[in-house]
Amino acid sequence: MKQLLVNIIPFNVTPGMIAESLAQNGGRLIVQGVLQRANAYNQNGRTYPRPILQREGDKYFKTFVKERRAMGELDHPDSSVVNLSNVSHNIVEMWWEGDDLCGKVEVLGTPSGNILKELFKANIKLGISSRGLGSIQEVGEGKVTVKEDFELIAFDFVSNPSTHGAFLHPVNEGKVAQVVNEKYERVNSIITDILLEIGN
Repeated sequence: MKQLLVNIIPFNVTPGMIAESLAQNGGRLIVQGVLQRANAYNQNGRTYPRPILQREGDKYFKTFVKERRAMGELDHPDSSVVNLSNVSHNIVEMWWEGDDLCGKVEVLGTPSGNILKELFKANIKLGISSRGLGSIQEVGEGKVTVKEDFELIAFDFVSNPSTHGAFLHPVNEGKVAQVVNEKYERVNSIITDILLEIGN
């Protein structure tokens, strides 16, 4: 039976990349990075075989990217449909580098897109998450692989990358909680400022 499948990896954007993009693209923010990875187990013990991911990547490019409707959301909905009221970005290019499916992402001037842009500018570490429908098959203890019926739906930006070590560098335990709290406070402050500005 098909289920909603998500896979999250870190999406690293530096302040330098942001400044360069805004200068070169007429004020538009366009970032790039790895969207999805084939033949590698994620933290949840799931892997996407290269032939299946390549097939879906090619179909997604032809059906959505080329037609400029490869939209994604800020945060992961439990839905197989992209909610237009929460769209934050659009994939404008896709290509392969080894087993990495990479892409260029334009951050849109929507309410969710403005929040995403400010999070990037504040150097908040985010993940990009593929969302799709499909079934899985067990291949070992705690390991599963995505089956042939997988269908790619969208790529969303989220705050919880599933790759080990995506959030914090190793520090002593006393500092970990402090760093996490400071990051959440910064995120909440940015979102509050944006919402207040939209309301005025």
